[in-house]
Order: sequence, then structure tokens, then C-alpha cells
Amino acid sequence: MEHKSIANRIIVYATLAVMLVFALFPLYWMFNTSFKSNAEIYRMTPSFWPERFSWSAYEKLLTENGFLHNVQNSLVVSLLVAFASIAVSMLAAYAIAKLRFRGRNVVSRGILYAYLMPRAVLFIPLYMLVSLIGLNNSIYGLMIIYPTITIPYATWMLISYFKSIPVEIEEAAMIDGCSRARTMFNIIFPLAAPGVAATFIFSFTLCWSEYLYALVVVTKSSDKTLTLGLSDMIVGDVFAWGPLMGGSILASIPVVIMYLFTSKYMVSGMTVGGVK
Repeated sequence: MEHKSIANRIIVYATLAVMLVFALFPLYWMFNTSFKSNAEIYRMTPSFWPERFSWSAYEKLLTENGFLHNVQNSLVVSLLVAFASIAVSMLAAYAIAKLRFRGRNVVSRGILYAYLMPRAVLFIPLYMLVSLIGLNNSIYGLMIIYPTITIPYATWMLISYFKSIPVEIEEAAMIDGCSRARTMFNIIFPLAAPGVAATFIFSFTLCWSEYLYALVVVTKSSDKTLTLGLSDMIVGDVFAWGPLMGGSILASIPVVIMYLFTSKYMVSGMTVGGVK
């Protein structure tokens, strides 16, 4: 029996190791390619490690392509939209999860359907909207469009978090004299902090990686986002593989940092013992 258990454990670990290698290999290849010279990149026999490290791709990114300005635009848009989406979605999700009103289920389903609506169907009316108010070809137009993605998503995610908080906590607070608003802001929202943190990160990532709306709305170089900056490195059938891979690596760093700093808040069980 013991030998069988060890064999099963070896099989599980081996399977996980293979899956991990399969998942991480594209990232490794991006990192590997970003440090190669063009001659080595286009060599018929690929090398799994640069024969000679070249920083030319990163030098080109940081000095010639305006890549840092693209990163700045994406960072500003993604952070502002994520914060605004969370502020709106927390109130909407609390109302749907905790309050009883006519049409609550219809509103809840409508939010889900709004998130599932294909972007390819919406980009024309949304472009017409931002054009009518004079915000096309600017990042401010994206700040108006992106909440149509993030708010339905964030609201739907937070509804489940608020439903998981025991109603007895609210009842105990109201017995102690708390108003509905004070209970919401001082008790429910802090207890839902892990869910709020996770939803904020996912909302930020949605904006950070969005391409279609940015492609349609923004054509001015100074207002292009990160995804547009990367796509501009492809000219016709010519791919600047070094800068493209280096830019993709740099683009992943802010998201990784955000996950690392907020991972400690993304834990469960914050409401354990809350009723007591």
C-alpha cells in the first residue's frame, strides 16, 4: 500500500512538472528571444540560450519606439478605470446581493449578459458615442469605453463575495445601532476585501491587455496604449522579434508586481468568527 501511494505521488508530481514546463516554456522563449541578435533569431537552427547576450532590443524599446509612453498611457487608463469600476461595482453588487427589491434577478442577469456581449458587436456604437462627445482619438475615450467591460465583470464577481458574508453580521451591526450605510462601508466592504482585491486585479488586467477598442478609438501616436505600441512593431510581414518579445516581457512586469503585492489579501476565511 505504501509503495502504491509513493508511485501515485510520483505520477502526480511528474504530471504537474510536465504541465508546468508546458505552461512556462512560451514565457521562457520570449525572454530568450529578447536577448538575441537578429542574426541568431533568424538562424535556421534555434538556440535555447543566447550565444551572445544583446541588449539592442531593450535599447530600441526605451529610446526609439516611444514604448515607455505607451506603457504610461496604459497604466493611467487601467488604474483609473479599475478604481472607478470597483467603486461603482461594490455598490451595485451589495444592492443585488443584500437588498430585496423587485426585478433584482433581472438586473443580475442583465449585468451578466452585458459582460458576455461580444466586443466586435459593440465597438461601432461605442466609437460613435465617443465621437459625438469629442473624445475619439484620445485615452479619455478609452476611459469611457473600458468601464462597459469592467463594471459588469466586477459587479458579477463581487455579488458572489457579498453573498458569502453571513447576514447575521449585518443584523448584529444594525442591532448595535449601525445604519445601513455604516454597516456597508465599515463592516461588509472590509470583510469583502479579498474579493475586492482580486476583482480589482482582474479589472486592471482586462484594461491592460485590451486591444480592439484601443485600435478603433486611438490613432494618434501620443495616445496609443501598450497593446497598440506592440502591434506597431509589426510592419507588413516584417516582425521585429527582439523588441516585440522584450516589450511583451516588460508589459507583464506591472501585472506580476500587482499580483505579488496583493496576493496576501487574496485569502479566504476573513469572516470566520465574525458572528461571534
